[in-house]
Amino acid sequence: MQNNEALLGKTQTELIALVKDLGMPGYVGKQICEWLYKKHVRSFDEMLNISKANKQKLSSAFDIGFTDFVNVQESVDGTKKYLFKKADLQFVEAAYIPEKERATLCVSSQVGCKMGCLFCATGKQGFQAQLTAGEIINQIRSLPERDKLTNVVYMGMGEPLDNLEEVLKSLEILTSDWGFAWSPRRITVSTIGIIPAMQTFLNKSEAHLAVSLHTPFDEERAQIMPIQNVYSIKDVVNELRSWDFGRQRRISFEYIVFGGMNDSPKHVKELTRLLHGMRCRINLIRFHQIPGSPLPGTKEERLQAFREELNAKGLITTIRASRGEDIYAACGLLSTKEKTKG
Repeated sequence: MQNNEALLGKTQTELIALVKDLGMPGYVGKQICEWLYKKHVRSFDEMLNISKANKQKLSSAFDIGFTDFVNVQESVDGTKKYLFKKADLQFVEAAYIPEKERATLCVSSQVGCKMGCLFCATGKQGFQAQLTAGEIINQIRSLPERDKLTNVVYMGMGEPLDNLEEVLKSLEILTSDWGFAWSPRRITVSTIGIIPAMQTFLNKSEAHLAVSLHTPFDEERAQIMPIQNVYSIKDVVNELRSWDFGRQRRISFEYIVFGGMNDSPKHVKELTRLLHGMRCRINLIRFHQIPGSPLPGTKEERLQAFREELNAKGLITTIRASRGEDIYAACGLLSTKEKTKG
């Protein structure tokens, strides 16, 4: 366990300030930035252009902040699920999803989740802790397949916009020239619709946004997503309508399909009304059964028909491929069984 504050997860501005506090010139902060985010070093000894005296000062006050994963599981479809330890009995998971043309990492932003959505295994374990920007970035940095990544999605454990400050800082590190220098178009952040945090995110980041919708009807959504009682999906959509996203930024709505519950003609009609005129897409997701959930999955033929009905109404709709279900890495299945061990 680290005793000192971690450097990983600090912005260039923060690094410059902290080296000045230690009596070093500000450019050392920029050098540290390059070693952390461009060259991915694991120790101060590897920072070759920093003097021995300055490295001693740094190592006495700070840790690099890099931690390796403690376990990995591989699915029959090539998906890998990496387990990271935050503290005693606190773990998070990240899912690496390789495809022909792309490779995506699904990262976590919290240990557990406060939101209590009925269909999500993470929500059932409750909330334990926020992840720091460094702990979010570490999931990417420590990945053996890091150099193969084309996309990152904040769709793992936790509600990203419930950890807004650290998520925004991690996005700054990923997209800044002094950081990973990624295009924000390679990144998607998911939310269940916390409107004030969503407004801040839209102001401060250019990353794509994915909103968990799951049903267009207020009463139904409140039964499976308690957030509906605070921020209704209609208010969320109205807020999004007030923004100009340009042609490059993508807004999508995630929609887990439950058989006989949210896949009827009336849902097609209401979704069409709710999203009419918006430049967006709907991603249909197969429900993966979790212990204790009363929610039913849908039959494949109904899922396909539901997609066709939505597309016929002018709503661009796709079905997300299920990946890693055999290792509990698919949508809604990430949780931390490890925390109950020991």
